[in-house]
Amino acid sequence: MFNKYRDVALGIVLGLMVAAGIYMTPQAISADWPKGLPFSSQQLAIIKQTKLALETYQVDGDKKGTIDDTKMYYGAMKGLVSSVGDPFTRFVEPKELEEENLEMEGEYGGLGIYITSRDGRTIVIAPIENTPADRVGLKPLDEIVKVDEKNVIGMTSDEVVKLLRGPAGKSVKIGVRRKNEEKLLEFVIVREIIKIKTVRLEMLGGRTAYIKINQFNLKTDAELEAIIKSAKAKKATGILLDLRNNPGGLLNSCVDVTSQFISGGVVVGMKGRFEKANDTLYAVEGRATKLPVVALVNEGSASAAEILAGALKDHKRATIVGKKTFGKGSVQSLFNLPDNSGIYITIARYTTPSGFVIDHKGLEPNVKVEGEITKEKINDKQLRKGLEILRKEVAKKKKQAK
Repeated sequence: MFNKYRDVALGIVLGLMVAAGIYMTPQAISADWPKGLPFSSQQLAIIKQTKLALETYQVDGDKKGTIDDTKMYYGAMKGLVSSVGDPFTRFVEPKELEEENLEMEGEYGGLGIYITSRDGRTIVIAPIENTPADRVGLKPLDEIVKVDEKNVIGMTSDEVVKLLRGPAGKSVKIGVRRKNEEKLLEFVIVREIIKIKTVRLEMLGGRTAYIKINQFNLKTDAELEAIIKSAKAKKATGILLDLRNNPGGLLNSCVDVTSQFISGGVVVGMKGRFEKANDTLYAVEGRATKLPVVALVNEGSASAAEILAGALKDHKRATIVGKKTFGKGSVQSLFNLPDNSGIYITIARYTTPSGFVIDHKGLEPNVKVEGEITKEKINDKQLRKGLEILRKEVAKKKKQAK
């Protein structure tokens, strides 16, 4: 009856990275369904009258495709859902939903950015590492204001995504407002097929395992497990876990990943309006590595990345280093509809094991370090601080073992 929990990454992924899914809408429709209609008979009559007026008088109404019942129906559904004023509660047409499910497998066409809506503005959560958006220099909290000269202020994330999408190899021009930059920044980005490797390993200084998690999808847990085994085979003494610019992903994947660092205990709580929206998810016992861990976060760390960081912090399993996180901590549920469309509805908000509500607040690091991710690690202040703290932790562990 219930879909697996999924967590929306902060928004919409370009190419659409989504998550969300708990409950399915019942497929059967009661015989007395008219009694439950959300509109009065007068309102329904006005809707019918509006449709008739468009069909009769709209100047292009006689052209094929202008007046389309399906398009009108989906437009009405999107308007109905968007009226609640929550950018994460949204209606998705059948084809869009199919594409989103495919993208959860880790490959899609697009630019490689995650976006969300805030107060009518389109905000970049994070670019995906080594994608077109990352290579041209888009940053977390950039505001997209133009797409190919079209003003997108006030548009929904879904509408902006449709403008940004396109065939691989074709370019798109984006106008961006950035904090502390007076002029509008313009980027010409060539779309690619985005293949996301969610986890990568690099050994630093011989025995420090630098592990970068880019997002949480269906492959992340298995990829991380293999990488930790590889790090141990290389005699790693500690893990520097980089969650910067990680916009989130699947909640189940996040819980599984957390189990590789914490043996048992609460990972995340969920609080909503009804009983089944309230839940507590726990780490699995017996999987966790005992290596010391330091985690890096920044303003591009969102949703599932914040959950993992929050669990590591509250359980005192890792020192969190960097900047305050994005603050996307709500639970979306996918209601599947009979025509294969769906509605993502925010049903709850996340809490860390200590009860802290992430949503709209963000998670504060244990050690605050300003700075940005740089290609040259020697210039990465947050990474360097993380390494410094980790080496002290490793030395402390060695001393205690004697």
